[in-house]
Amino acid sequence: MAWTKYQLFLAGLMLTTGSINTLSAKWADMFSARGCHDGPDHGFAHPFVQAVGMFLGEFSCLAVFYILLCHDRRSPVPRMNPGQSFNPLLFLPPAMCDMTATSIMYVALNMTSASSFQMLRGAVIIFTGLLSVAFLGRRLAASQWLGIMITILGLVIVGLADFFSGHGDDTHKLSDVITGDLLIIMAQVIVSVQMVLEEKFVYKHDVHPLRAVGTEGFFGFFVLSLLLIPMYFIHVGDFSNNPRHVLEDALDAFCQIGHQPLILLALLGNTVSIAFFNFAGISVTKEISATTRMVLDSLRTLVIWVVSLALGWEQFHGLQVLGFLVLLVGTALYNGLHRPLLARIPCCAGMVNTEEESSPGERERLLNDDKAQTGGES
Repeated sequence: MAWTKYQLFLAGLMLTTGSINTLSAKWADMFSARGCHDGPDHGFAHPFVQAVGMFLGEFSCLAVFYILLCHDRRSPVPRMNPGQSFNPLLFLPPAMCDMTATSIMYVALNMTSASSFQMLRGAVIIFTGLLSVAFLGRRLAASQWLGIMITILGLVIVGLADFFSGHGDDTHKLSDVITGDLLIIMAQVIVSVQMVLEEKFVYKHDVHPLRAVGTEGFFGFFVLSLLLIPMYFIHVGDFSNNPRHVLEDALDAFCQIGHQPLILLALLGNTVSIAFFNFAGISVTKEISATTRMVLDSLRTLVIWVVSLALGWEQFHGLQVLGFLVLLVGTALYNGLHRPLLARIPCCAGMVNTEEESSPGERERLLNDDKAQTGGES
């Protein structure tokens, strides 16, 4: 079935804004400017300020939800399901997971390349799968276990690519690259906890995805904004790249923005893109399918890698290509993208039906995973 112009627009919007989200965050990291004191230029190393901007973008999804709801109620036949009422505090635990994971990932992005950052985020399916078995009582199909194993292999290949390309890299030290990669994988453990919490306690209340993302963005934005105050006084030594060597120096970030306005453009790109990316992702699932959304999300990694190469932000390494392909296969198997292909082969159709029967909650799992994946993007 051919896509309509609106569906093509949504797919393009999701792919474009999703790519801009990571690329703009990396672009901000690459700027150097003077801070609040008369000293030499230094890099814009303010991951927690960037995370605040990201949560502001998620928070704006709440405004989009109410705008769409008001517009729908004015129509002769309202079609939008606003969901049932719920206690917003249900979102506080997953929002705190989102805040922690996002902050760690922005710290890691300052240490490694944008393409490796995006590829290593594929580790989330490993921990989500394992935690869903342990805490949600879910039974994973054989293809999902195979997808997890292949994903682990892909992560190893991407890690090896970073290890070999780290030698002689003027942008990142080898130790920073390895630390950054490990932090990204650590953050995926927290993201998987967030997804399990959302599925177990939140989405049984039939919350609209935009409202869910906006509510988590609300908590993340205000809690992390308040935490910037004590972070200004917490000394962490060489772990921080700001002049005062504190966990986060928000004043230095604002001074650097004043001296180099392009940093503000990069931060706005991150904030605006995350809002449009969440909206486009939810719309793609509604108008096309959750499978299409997963494919577009995988293509986003390819776009980020190609653009990074074109801009000279990183060098080509064959192992990265292999790692990306292996991760793509693992993700496809875990999310069941192989089933439509196997169903067309007569000898394999029965095997596909058996696998679907062994996973009775598969439709609900895809819906809940799709809702969960709207948050925690960066």
